Amino acid sequence: MSTAALAAGALAGRQAPEVAPSPNSVPRRRPRITGTTTEPLPVRACSGEVLGRHTTEPTRVRRHADPARVRRTAEAEAPALRLTRRGRMLMTALSVLVFGSAIVVLGLRISGVLEPGPDFTHTVPVQVAPGQTLWSIAQDTNPAQDPATVVEKIADLNKLSGPADLVPGQTLQIPIAR
Repeated sequence: MSTAALAAGALAGRQAPEVAPSPNSVPRRRPRITGTTTEPLPVRACSGEVLGRHTTEPTRVRRHADPARVRRTAEAEAPALRLTRRGRMLMTALSVLVFGSAIVVLGLRISGVLEPGPDFTHTVPVQVAPGQTLWSIAQDTNPAQDPATVVEKIADLNKLSGPADLVPGQTLQIPIAR
């Protein structure tokens, strides 16, 4: 006799031990597919009681299963949004960025508003020469100040509404800053 026949005979009297199902395992139901069709399978909604699941049981997740196919053993109300660690870090960083930029913008606005402008101490009469503009006069008389601020102050003091009001030979009161 061959070894294979002897082994088969020796094993014939034995039966394989039955494996008891784990209390946490849920039998997997697979749909029967008959024929070769390209139509999608019908989907039917069921409540937990129809499937043998009860809402009083705690929710258990099979950890060894593929994450896309994780099945819960009991119907439970899942939270609306579950963030991973990376998601929480992203939301924290985003909120810090938004609030930080709001604080910076607010701080810049406050400092711009509260920042004192040039302190004009006195005025000097200046006669306008041909070809001179308010800008050139402001740069000549107050070289350390912003010309736009000085031009605005000159126009206010002399009641000028525009550049056309400036006439050669006219005498203007020019504010001088410290």
